[in-house]
This record gives sequence, C-alpha cells and structure tokens, in this order.
Amino acid sequence: MNNNPRTNAPWRVLIIGSGFAGLGLAMQLRKAGEDDFLLLEKAGEVGGTWRDNSYPGAACDVPSHLYSFSFEPKHDWSRKFAPQAEIHAYILQCVEKHRLRPHIRLNSEVLGAEFDAARGIWRVELAGGEVVETQALVSACGQLNRPAYPKLPGLAHFRGEAFHSARWRHDLDLTGKRVAVIGTGASAIQFVPQIQPKVASLSLFQRSAAYVLAKPDRAYRPWEIALKQRLPLLQRADRLLQYLHHEGRALAFIRFPWLMRLFRHSFTRHLQRQMPDAGKRERLQPNYPMGCKRILISNDYFPALAQANVEIVDSAIREVREQSLVTADGREHPCDVLIYGTGFTATDFLAPMRIRGLDGLELNQAWKEGAEAYKGISVSGFPNLFLLYGPNTNLGHNSILYMLESQYAYVMGCLQALREQGLRYLDLRPTVQRSYNAELQQATHRTIWEQGCDSWYKTATGKHTNNWPGFTFTYRLMTRTPELADYDCVR
Repeated sequence: MNNNPRTNAPWRVLIIGSGFAGLGLAMQLRKAGEDDFLLLEKAGEVGGTWRDNSYPGAACDVPSHLYSFSFEPKHDWSRKFAPQAEIHAYILQCVEKHRLRPHIRLNSEVLGAEFDAARGIWRVELAGGEVVETQALVSACGQLNRPAYPKLPGLAHFRGEAFHSARWRHDLDLTGKRVAVIGTGASAIQFVPQIQPKVASLSLFQRSAAYVLAKPDRAYRPWEIALKQRLPLLQRADRLLQYLHHEGRALAFIRFPWLMRLFRHSFTRHLQRQMPDAGKRERLQPNYPMGCKRILISNDYFPALAQANVEIVDSAIREVREQSLVTADGREHPCDVLIYGTGFTATDFLAPMRIRGLDGLELNQAWKEGAEAYKGISVSGFPNLFLLYGPNTNLGHNSILYMLESQYAYVMGCLQALREQGLRYLDLRPTVQRSYNAELQQATHRTIWEQGCDSWYKTATGKHTNNWPGFTFTYRLMTRTPELADYDCVR
C-alpha cells in the first residue's frame, strides 16, 4: 500500500507496472535523488511475470548473473538458471533495499489515460473511478503480461477444470487426473515434466513442434557462491563473459540465418539422445527454420514425453465436449483437466488500457496497423509517454534487462530535459517515427524471423512488432541520450 499521503497534485513521474521494467526505473529515479514518482500495480504484490508465472518448474532461460540488474548484482544465485521463486525474491529484495514500498500502490489497475495538452499533464483513470495526474507517464507493462486463450468450439460445455499456466491452480491436485495441455511453448516445456509423473494420462496438443536444446544448468557449489561474494569482480567478469557469449549468437538471428544450421545439429542430437520412440521423435521435428520461433532449453522435456502415459497430438482440436477434446481426425481424447500453455497476447502491448494523446488520438487507433515506437520508447502524438519493453525491443539471444537498462538512460535523459528546460511536454516528430520504423522493418527482412513461419513476434498481417533486429550494444549506443531535435519541445 502506498504510504505517501499526496493525492491531488500531479506527480512528476507515474509508472504503470511493478515488474523488472518499472522497478528498475524507480531505482534509477531514487539514485538520481528523485522522489516525486508513483508506481501503480494492478495486482496485490509486485513482480510482474515472475509473480504471475508460478507454475511447477518455472525458471529463467537466461543465466542468473545476466538476468539481474548490473547496478544491483546478486552474488548468491543458487543455480546457473534461477527458478521463479528465487527471481521473485530478488525483485522483492530490490524493493526493500531501495525503499520503494512508499512509492507503490498495489491493487490499482489503470483503465486509461488522457493527455491534457494545455497543462502538459496526463490524467490517469483507475478502476473504481479515481483519477491520478502526472507530468510523465511510463508504461512498464511488458509484452508477456496478458494470457492468450485459444477459441475452441464447445469450450463452454467442458465440465472439468481449465486454467492458463500463468494462472496456475495450486489448489488443484492433478494426481491421477487425465490432463490435456494445449501448447508447446516456453511454459509448457517447464511444467509438463513436473506434472507428467503425477497424472494418469497427459495429452499434449501441439500446433507446431519446438526446437529444444540442452540446458547447461546446475546448482552453484557453496565455494563458488562464497568466492563471488568475497570477490565481486568475479561475478562481474562472469556476467561479461555470458553477455559476450549470448551476444555472439545474434549473428545467426539477425545477420546470417544460415548459421542456425549449426544449432540445428545440436537440436537433432539432443532429441535423438532423449527420445527413443521413433514415432514421437518424428512428431517432435519442427517444420520451420530454427530460430524463426523462440528456441527453448530443457533437460527433462523430451524424457517426460517419452513416458508411456504421454501422447503427442498434432491434429487440430475440432471441438470440446463435457469430458473430452475431439480432434480433426475424429479421435476423442478424454480429459479431466485442461491446461493452456498458449502464451500471451504479446503484440497488444498497452491493451486493454485506453490511452488518448493529442487531439484525442487513441493509441490503439494509432497502432491499427501494428504497434510501433521510436527506439521502442516514444510514440508521436503521445507527449511525455515513455514505454519500457515497448515495440521491437524483445530479444531472441540475450537478456532483456540489458535492453531495459538502455531504456532507463534514455527516459532519464528526457525527464531531465523536461525539468531543466522548463518544458511543458516533449512530442516525438512523426517524420522521425516513420523514418525509424521504415528502416527497422527493412532490417527485419534479413533476420531469421522472416524465414517462413508465424510467431508471436509479429502481427496477423506480418508486421514485426516485438523483436529488435540488431545487436544489444548498438541499441545501448543509440539510447544513451535523447536527441531533442527528434521532438517538438513545447514550453
């Protein structure tokens, strides 16, 4: 609960969301001596995706030392790839250490915001009718916060339990149940091995097989943790080496897609070693270029699918009945519990919030052809609005926290310009946004994501809205400070 009694005067900065993105910016504001800010969180606790995704086996697929703030290192990670509970605990630790609790309002869902150009103020409407005002509005909602549900005929007739992996039913015992899992993405490959030994049967419905590589994970030894705590330089060196290793993989994603053939051999070897059943092995062979969709890592996914109580179903679901799912081939699959591992509505960004900028322009209308922003941060016609983890800033090869830290520097530079130059608002020039995004879309044509598959990286019309088609260090250079000539600076 927010302890700050101020409710009427406009805030200097208002941040929507309290995951890594929002809390990291809050930490930078505190570091700069800025206390005039507020975070609004719709849930009852901070943490974003690491609060929501508490399904069995949830863990990060980026190394722990790389998936943490450079300005708030954690030297005692338990594993090379941290589990969900430990990452969430790290987030809570950051909140307490930097005394952010007084700046956070929990259970405060934002319905929309409207910009008052005459005052240079955003009016932010909360569920329940309260309006909060701020000079600068920062969206830190992320791309993976709204679960996507498939539209299945007859679903209303299903008499069993059904839930999304991001809304895991910890109160539901799956022991002895006939379980159907829809989806084979990053969440499913983690929770399927955890529930497989418990269930009577598991039907895994996959639209397309995933590329799964071995996960180089292990627990850190006590002496390794002690050494990094005593010599922090070792942790920074390890982080740098991991960064360089991951950044090198960008060549295969964004410049030379043919390099993915090298990784393809690793996938084939991993599959052959862990899946003795030739029939299942055939079903687990993707029919699209590696890297076109998200590459996954797991050491127990294929062994779980190899078990006798697991069936891989690659026929489309035709309808849902009271106690079963019927596929296009006419087969009926009995089901007591239905689990959606169907990911998130990643291309919708700020939806369902209604954001109105200059002259009443609505953001969803401005983005009717697909979301876009300048450097993933600013949108023309929406002054003093800054996006963190916005359009085209997601990665396929490195840590998103590196991108977030780049965005912090840019946003802090804009906030500094507003204050020092006495500006009412900064509005991105439309020509700057058009030119930037034309070049960005052109750059995606040579990436692996344009090699012949559909994915959550792009809209139904084929526009790339999620991934950054470049190196992370080039993004760091281009966001180190804002160029005010890119904006209309209104006093």
